[in-house]
Amino acid sequence: MKRVLFAATAGLALACAQPAGSAAPAYDLVIRGGEIYDGSGGPALKGDVGVKGDRIVCVGSCPGAAAKTVDARGKAVSPGFINMLSWSTESLIQDGRGLSELKQGVTLQVMGEGDSMGPLNPEMKRLAVQRLGDIKYPITWTTLDEYLRVLETKGVSMNVASFIGSATARIHVLGEGDVDPTPAQLAEMRALVVRAMEDGALGVGSSLIYAPGTFAETDELVALVTEAGRCGGMYISHMRSEGARLLEAIDELVEISRRSGTPAEIYHLKASGRVNWDKLDAAIRKIEAARASGLRITTDMYTYPASSTGLDAAMPTWVQAGGFEQWVARLKDPATRAKVIAEMRSGTPSFENLQKGAGAEGTLLVGFKNPKLKPLTGKTLAQVAQDRGVSPEDAAIDLVIEDGSRVQVVYFSMLEANVARQVALPYMSFGSDAEAQAPEPPFTLSSIHPRAYGNFARLLAKYVRDEKRLTLSEAVRKLSAQPAHNLGLRDRGMLKAGYFADVVVFDPATIQDHATFEKPQQLATGVSEVVVNGQLALEKGEATAARPGKVVRGRGWTGWAGGGCRKSAKDWTW
Repeated sequence: MKRVLFAATAGLALACAQPAGSAAPAYDLVIRGGEIYDGSGGPALKGDVGVKGDRIVCVGSCPGAAAKTVDARGKAVSPGFINMLSWSTESLIQDGRGLSELKQGVTLQVMGEGDSMGPLNPEMKRLAVQRLGDIKYPITWTTLDEYLRVLETKGVSMNVASFIGSATARIHVLGEGDVDPTPAQLAEMRALVVRAMEDGALGVGSSLIYAPGTFAETDELVALVTEAGRCGGMYISHMRSEGARLLEAIDELVEISRRSGTPAEIYHLKASGRVNWDKLDAAIRKIEAARASGLRITTDMYTYPASSTGLDAAMPTWVQAGGFEQWVARLKDPATRAKVIAEMRSGTPSFENLQKGAGAEGTLLVGFKNPKLKPLTGKTLAQVAQDRGVSPEDAAIDLVIEDGSRVQVVYFSMLEANVARQVALPYMSFGSDAEAQAPEPPFTLSSIHPRAYGNFARLLAKYVRDEKRLTLSEAVRKLSAQPAHNLGLRDRGMLKAGYFADVVVFDPATIQDHATFEKPQQLATGVSEVVVNGQLALEKGEATAARPGKVVRGRGWTGWAGGGCRKSAKDWTW
């Protein structure tokens, strides 16, 4: 990655004086007297940020009147934070504020880990509505771009963007079974990727431990990612393993990047499971060797030693082929159930068994669909198994059947020392891997991982201020300019004249996450203002009525001058 892209701009001291004889204010908004961290990673400079319309027009000394002024003395002023892995796909339909992340300074939600909200066919729509949990909504869109525009039209506080999910393209053409595409079917899947990229998708996202995404072989992924690359996008992946086969999974990601010519990012880098904790060194060596060879391999993470997903990640993927309904039907068959339990207990499982790595006592139950099971929220799988007088494996299977869902859980499977080490990696960005919500119904009908309320504030409080794992300037770069560059975003990610006015004002001395695993739905504090596209979405620590969020589109969007797909990824500047 060329550091020149993050060099401090010569315009930092630019003065934008009010025109002589004009009664109109020079700025719609000016943020005065703060410590400006422009996203470059360079030292802070004290000064102002002036905004006109949805753009920054002045950084540094900004004389002249403003329609509205924010006093930032004693506070940091930075570009808005980018959530590289958001699951706000449904929560923003329910509540466009996205309060749990708005209060942390997030201004862009990036979605699409394996599954995306389009493109959909009629059967995909039917099943999606049938499988809804606490949040209910009609599906009025078909393409991914149509979904994003639904959010924009409804009104959201933060910007939104998405990858097209590789599993979504697969399901659209092949259904949810363990089948390989014919050449004609693969061509159809590739065409879906191209359409999404031309509509503004950021690339292809995969999630390879879950059915049916796991059924995609490397060649299939290379084909889809090649289309993303020639359309100016990237590949981003929850790899095939983060535990027993972590190193092999990195090899596959690197191979996909090399063969397709497309940059690639590893979602939520980790070494999962106690027996795999010491693999982090080798994982980093592989990533850095690939980078040294000329590939643009980057990573992101959340700032906690526990993950969160479903009990599907505790069971073999073959039993899940065909979709949730067929999974449950198979689990009800005694012979199949016995086979599943035997594989769940295996010391060398053929699938990514997260429950094995965390243990039943390290598997916390946080999200149920069935109201009768909601009282189990906050218990461990071990406690429920003991209360029911069954094995943990039997309890897991029973809960999936009874709940009519995969059941959301938290797996305590990582080493804190590894987490602390990873935050300082120069190519690391950050993602919550959670939905942006609010501590009120319907969100409080279920629990959640604390990362939804604390991921970004925790970085700035625990790892920057308290433990000094990295400087504030570097943390801001990793939260803004770096992910914006990796995603190929236009005019976002820095405090720079001409860029979109996505700005955060926060107090480095007091910013703090409060969410815990016991009480996760607690809002962070210390962020006073959040400006999105020039409008205050958060003012004096409180959400405003403004919903200024917009759809942010990738480089292949045909609406850009010079947009659209090209012959190959080599035709783009990375």
